[in-house]
Amino acid sequence: MTTKAAAGVPLLDLQAQYAPIRDEILSALTRVCDSQRFILGPEVDALERDLVSQLEAGDAIAVSSGTDALLAAMMALGIGPGDDVLTTTYSFFATAGCISRLGATPRLVDIDPATYNLAPDAVRAAITPQTRAIIVVHLYGQCADMDPILDAARDAGIPVIEDAAQAIGARYHGRQAGSMGAIGCFSFFPSKNLGAFGDGGLITTRDEQLAREVRLLRNHGAEPKYIHQRIGGNFRLDALQAAVLRVKLPHLARWSEMRRANAVTYAELIHAAGLSGRVRLPVEVPGHTHIYNQFIIRIAERDRVRAVLTQRGIGTEIYYPVPFHLQPCFADLGYARGDFPHAEQAADETLALPIYGELTRDQQARVVAALKDAVEG
Repeated sequence: MTTKAAAGVPLLDLQAQYAPIRDEILSALTRVCDSQRFILGPEVDALERDLVSQLEAGDAIAVSSGTDALLAAMMALGIGPGDDVLTTTYSFFATAGCISRLGATPRLVDIDPATYNLAPDAVRAAITPQTRAIIVVHLYGQCADMDPILDAARDAGIPVIEDAAQAIGARYHGRQAGSMGAIGCFSFFPSKNLGAFGDGGLITTRDEQLAREVRLLRNHGAEPKYIHQRIGGNFRLDALQAAVLRVKLPHLARWSEMRRANAVTYAELIHAAGLSGRVRLPVEVPGHTHIYNQFIIRIAERDRVRAVLTQRGIGTEIYYPVPFHLQPCFADLGYARGDFPHAEQAADETLALPIYGELTRDQQARVVAALKDAVEG
């Protein structure tokens, strides 16, 4: 008979987050249903106001997804065919995919092996006269080293787009993710620290003209109705998603602190298990506030270890097994294996463990016990 103590541990348990706020969520959804206003409207307006304050941003424009946030941001900057956009080779596909969708060319850069974020020296070295923008990804919940990247961009006269899809609430020397570049892009995918009940995203900017452009583009470039100033898209956030996010937003800081506390517990348990020399923990850089959208370890024989954890009912994930420069769809960029060794090694060695805020110490102990057996087996 399977006991509770022997039960597995999922990679993510959204039910545990939902249960305490269920009534409030259902009330918010009922409010929208009763209003019958489902596209933009007062719910979205209110969410944008709340997020401007929360993220210390000049303006916040809610959009349909994190992917569409990146797409609309580059459209607002006028990026298109013949342009190069410099970015990491190691991220979720949308980062590079959106560049190609606009007819521009992703110019890829290797990562810092400790943080998995863009290596600033590599960024500066990669800028050319064709570079129109830099997309900096704040991967796994920790900001990239922004000051040297911003300096390089300023010297080249090009904007920085922050892909903060995994980093809402993260800070870099006191500054919020998404507030440092020309534009910040966020995702409200359900697994994020602030997740909707479907897709959703956000763009932040302190540039009033860019904010106007994004608002125009998210609604087919129409202003006034049926008069299209630009060719935009349907990048609107649903009111139902906005209502859910408004309920969740006041809990965000606490949820992120719960993840941070769980990261500390993992470090203690892994050290106590004698695994410190064989399991490499995430690095939180001084002056950075990591919000642990993912908890990423590095380990030899990653695939074998993962298979053992799966057998023990421990949820894991590999973010990301194939860097952009090795993706079939980017073969025409001319990159080859060995071009970005730090990203390639990370793709072979990294593994995400459960880190959601409601994770208990007992569950974490089970994860580490299974990890120990897998490593030593």
